[in-house]
Amino acid sequence: MRIGLFISETSPRGSSIDDVVERARWAEDNGLDSGWVPHVPWSLDALSALTVAGRATSRIELGTAVVPTWSHHPYGLAQHALSTQAACSGRLTLGIGPSHRSVAENWYGADYDGVIEHMREYLAVLEAANAAQAEALATDGGPGRMGGAVVHEGDRYPVRSILDVPGATPVSIVLAALAPLMMRLAGERADGTITWMGDEQTHRDHVVPRLRAAAEAVGRPMPRVIAGLPVAVCDDRAKGEETAERRYGMYRQIPTYARMLARGEGGSPSGVAVIGTEDEVIERLASYADAGVSDLAAMCFAVGDDDAERAESARRTRDVLVRAANSRV
Repeated sequence: MRIGLFISETSPRGSSIDDVVERARWAEDNGLDSGWVPHVPWSLDALSALTVAGRATSRIELGTAVVPTWSHHPYGLAQHALSTQAACSGRLTLGIGPSHRSVAENWYGADYDGVIEHMREYLAVLEAANAAQAEALATDGGPGRMGGAVVHEGDRYPVRSILDVPGATPVSIVLAALAPLMMRLAGERADGTITWMGDEQTHRDHVVPRLRAAAEAVGRPMPRVIAGLPVAVCDDRAKGEETAERRYGMYRQIPTYARMLARGEGGSPSGVAVIGTEDEVIERLASYADAGVSDLAAMCFAVGDDDAERAESARRTRDVLVRAANSRV
């Protein structure tokens, strides 16, 4: 299992550009495989942050986890993502998702009904943009050429345009797929899925089989399964679980995450969170790898009653991720 972590804070207040760059460099210098940035209103635009992080690093994968589709027209997002791809020399993974009804309707004034049709068309435009970029690369410009053709005949996002972002290659796309229809779409057409609030049982019995079946039905190899997981190293499990509930308990109130929690053995955010001593965390991460998870996106959180105790927990958590990366859990 490849080991990565969130390099931008997801809880208010969000991270600064300097924070993201520092964490991206730390992840690269310490052998981790990937760094992930969320796209939330109280923090940075995810792709802009990764554009800067891409110039400060040279090896690690950089990913969005995830950009809500409603925040960008897919053709505009394609150009934005390809520009970030150029900045990080081909290391971008674009994680996208429809988020939730409350986000779509209250934040963006969108209609959430028919969300799977929305996602199918949205992905189709991104696919057309990737094809246009590949076409532009293959033809290397030429007299009178201004890019490859981006064409999608759709009801929601009809597009007839061109695209050629200098220095960019087509972008890998993963979907935040939790429900069965979204998992089917991810398996059929995306490079993988990125999950949240799913324990080992949920991945083993729900995510991996559905993704594999969808991919096999259209003759594709098994896509990536990127598990977003809260992770904390501490000696007091009860205190760690209390902290996890305080930080992540709100996900019980969001229907899609509540359904993910209900599928699992733990059934709670603290049950999903990977909490314990160094050896206990390594053992728990190995159980995710055994369940078919290909990538970890660790959301590190600190446990403690004071700043010194929390700082020590944070250091130990970072160290155990380095250990996991080096041992290939």
